[in-house]
Amino acid sequence: MTPKAVLYGCAGPDLTPDERAFFRDADPLGFILFARNFDTPERARRLTEELRSSVARAEAPILIDQEGGRVARLRPPFWRKAPPARLLGDLYARDPERGLEAAKLNSRLLAADVLSVGCDVDCLPVLDIAFPETHAVIGDRAYADRPEPVAALGRAAAEGLLAEGVMPVIKHIPGHGRATVDSHDALPRVTASRPELERTDFVPFKLLSDLPWAMTGHLLFEAIDPADCITVSAGSVKEIIRGHIGFDGLLLSDDLSMQALGGSLGDRAARALAAGCDIALHCNGRMAEMVEIAGRVGQMTEAAWQRFENGRAFLARHCDPAGRQELVDAARRLAELLPE
Repeated sequence: MTPKAVLYGCAGPDLTPDERAFFRDADPLGFILFARNFDTPERARRLTEELRSSVARAEAPILIDQEGGRVARLRPPFWRKAPPARLLGDLYARDPERGLEAAKLNSRLLAADVLSVGCDVDCLPVLDIAFPETHAVIGDRAYADRPEPVAALGRAAAEGLLAEGVMPVIKHIPGHGRATVDSHDALPRVTASRPELERTDFVPFKLLSDLPWAMTGHLLFEAIDPADCITVSAGSVKEIIRGHIGFDGLLLSDDLSMQALGGSLGDRAARALAAGCDIALHCNGRMAEMVEIAGRVGQMTEAAWQRFENGRAFLARHCDPAGRQELVDAARRLAELLPE
């Protein structure tokens, strides 16, 4: 029996009895944590242990968005303040070799923080391109304004996470850079032609399509499907994500509670899975919403479970963790490359 095709958040830094009972019965593949879930390192480690215990699976993945810059769920004083992607991109523009070195070192250090609280999946790298019209919700989360440096820095970042034993997630496939509204609030509509998209937005994802996990972007591409957002468009997932881009790894939806998606939470989950997402993602930890979603998601398909297993094997092949002194040296070297 495979787990259910869903990832859930929880409400706070401690797992409540109601949450524990719900997760036991709902049996999600895993979980995702946010700043509201982190207090002290000890409390955070207890939470991740209890989450895995609630589903009786030690391998249940626990995700976090630890990008650096504005998007960092782990913050000082207990955890490192990491730079935004754009600073790495700026260094790359001046000196590509040093930029790639910094990106990889930074991700190793991000991985160390993530692992310290029991998380093992980091929703990084962001492969969205920064265009003049790009909404601030992406902003300095994008490495650069061209596909090639985005792909190169994304690869380096993914390699750093993998080396330390953390699963990277490429996002927001097939590209969020042309969004002019925040998909948390409304559905972005992209009017660029398909040839233009294939020359730009899709390129970083195609170049990193061998990586095991990806997360969709909630956008509507008029040249691909003028009716539906990519996350709930079966044609778009098949033709663009699986076809043109060639991604055959585990595909997560972006957060179902974002207002780019219409309909009830249960409908959103069912539509995302029917469209070809392997896993529906729900982040806010609201019990009523999770209960509704649980009634509309089934177990992971055989293909989805195989993709999950393939990802674990991929991670094992690339894992080569640094020792404590090596991480100290990495932090020192990164400070030389990116002085404050």
